Amino acid sequence: MGGHVNLMPGDPAPWFHQRSFANPRYAFETAAGRYIVLCFFGSAADPHSEAALRAVRAHGRFFNDHIGSFFGVSADPSDETQKRIADRYPGYRYFWDFDGKAAKLYGALPVDHEPETSRFTLRRIWVVMDPTMRVLKVLPFRADRSDIPEIISYLDTLPPPQRFAGFDVSAPVLVLPNVFEPELCERLIGLYATGGGEESGFMRDRDGQTVAVYDHSHKSRKDHVITDQKVISETQARVRRRIVPEIRKVHQFEVTRMERYIVARYTAEDGGHFRPHRDNTTKGTAHRRFAVTINLNDGYEGGDLSFPEYGTRTYRAPVGGAIVFSCSLLHTVTKMTAGHRYAFLPFLYDDAAAKLREENNRFLAEGVSAYRSTSAKQQTVAESAH
Repeated sequence: MGGHVNLMPGDPAPWFHQRSFANPRYAFETAAGRYIVLCFFGSAADPHSEAALRAVRAHGRFFNDHIGSFFGVSADPSDETQKRIADRYPGYRYFWDFDGKAAKLYGALPVDHEPETSRFTLRRIWVVMDPTMRVLKVLPFRADRSDIPEIISYLDTLPPPQRFAGFDVSAPVLVLPNVFEPELCERLIGLYATGGGEESGFMRDRDGQTVAVYDHSHKSRKDHVITDQKVISETQARVRRRIVPEIRKVHQFEVTRMERYIVARYTAEDGGHFRPHRDNTTKGTAHRRFAVTINLNDGYEGGDLSFPEYGTRTYRAPVGGAIVFSCSLLHTVTKMTAGHRYAFLPFLYDDAAAKLREENNRFLAEGVSAYRSTSAKQQTVAESAH
């Protein structure tokens, strides 16, 4: 028989997808950017669990989605059918973990637990995480219920989320001015003005396939796909000369491929924004290593990059400048409040990732362009894709 996972302070908290009260497939990793309390309480009908949930509901000054968020994990289907619990915003959400998927990852159930055949007593536990989703504290339920005041007292000792490390932490990003000349920026904006843009979606894995999804509440942006090979070559040349060496120096990573040649436009009139997301969490995007945002204009308000795991600070490169970051970082584009923002937004990767990209063609849904790798000698060259 398998044992239990034993998470300890400093360990990365496992990511998972699970059905929640309000979302059929909640991606837990998107909750980063604040303190998180995950409580495996078993059943809300249990008196100890009921007391625990009552205590956190009374601590709304912490659970406000800015300082912290509470996620209760139910293992009892009658919690849902009898409507014992419900999300309350801001701050409180619930997972239906009837198959034990999350509980096994966090040590509340044995790793070999099978819902239909195994009979184990759930180990009811509290797990507290920092804004980068690393474990701060694991506390089991105690028979005398002393775990409840202990966890509440512990939360009151935590510093503000942006100072979780003891000081303000900057996101691990590169900021590189002078990647594109002003003339090239103007030409790219001109391509959008002439050709217009199409609604830009985002990728999700559904039923084993990567599909394109369009949801204005999550993302509002329009993109112009560049087809002129001369312009594509010009952008590649600048990325190769001015971005690739910095990635090599800072990250010791050799970029050889470049994906996606678009001029993106966020506008205030459309409420342009992009909610927290990561750029490599589907089969169709797993090859992406670095995201690049090259600003093409100024004179707008809102539309800035932010990295919730590292505080509320926003990032905006000067015109022609780039912000480069790992595709694994949770990031968001703040809502536009005035004007238009234009940006050139490629992804960078290497030859090994190109092989992965080609292998993952079989997971692409109809309408999502397949990929064929090009010669490894063709540095930073790849098929354009949304």
